[in-house]
Parts: sequence; structure tokens; C-alpha cells
Amino acid sequence: MLQSILWENDLKTGRVKSFNIMKELRTEIEIQASAGRVWQILTDFASFPKWNPFIRRAKGEPVKGAQLEVFLQPSGVRGMTFRPVVLKAEPNRELRWLGHLLIPGLFDGEHIFTIEPLGENRVRFVQREIFTGMLVPFFARGLDTDTLRGFEEMNRALKIQAESSPLVIG
Repeated sequence: MLQSILWENDLKTGRVKSFNIMKELRTEIEIQASAGRVWQILTDFASFPKWNPFIRRAKGEPVKGAQLEVFLQPSGVRGMTFRPVVLKAEPNRELRWLGHLLIPGLFDGEHIFTIEPLGENRVRFVQREIFTGMLVPFFARGLDTDTLRGFEEMNRALKIQAESSPLVIG
């Protein structure tokens, strides 16, 4: 977890031109499955309601430039719907999207899912999110507790799905 304030100074006047508050959450888990199997589960948005305890619903296509509709709800708290845009979708490796609360710059989240091969049928799944914007300090406590718990719950559920269900190619 990281929180910092990034300042941009005007070189002519020496005054602060803008600032950006940033916070990062990061979790990881090892999964005894192939990168392809983990990718298949991660990008099968229609199946999220059946297994995903954090991202309860997701609609759209995991392709660069596509807009998704994502309903996040960590256990024990109210959920929120975001409409992020996919920044990167590299099969079997990385899915990345950027969402905003109301308007860009207020509270933005770049959610990154990375699949790192560790051996045959063994990967490290990394889930992280970089939050920026003026409202980050106001949401920091909930991010450190509820959102982080949601990441960990999703990681464990993904592990169970990938390790217990057979690969279905359709």
C-alpha cells in the first residue's frame, strides 16, 4: 500500500500548478492452473455472479478501448457501479481498466490484473489498483479495509475456480 502526493510546480512562478494524490492496493496469490485457465475465468464476465465475491457483475468485452459496466461490492458494504474503459487486454497475461467516479480527476481507479507464469500449470495472480484524485484521502480508510478485503476474497475465489473446474473450450 502506498500513498503519496505528487506536486507539479510551475517553473516560471514556482507556484504549485496541480497536484495528484495517489494510493495503491496490491494483493497476490499463487494458483495451480495454467495462465490460459486463469485468463478464461477472469474474462468470462457472465460467470462472475456465480463465483466472484467482489466484482459481482461485469458486462462488456475484455478488449482494449471497450467500455465495461462493473458492479463492485466488497463483503459487508454497499456496492458501486463503474463504467471503466479497458486500457490493456493481453490474453493470458494482463487485463487493465480505468474507471472514474463522476468525472475524471475526482477519484480514478486503474485496476490491473496480472497473470505471471511460475511453471507448468502454476501462476501468480496479482490484483492491484492505483487510485488517484482529490477524493482519495476521503476514501483511503475504506480502500485499506473493504476494498483490500474484496481483492483478497476475489483472489481466493479465483484460485478455487481455477484449481477445481476443468478447462472448457467453447
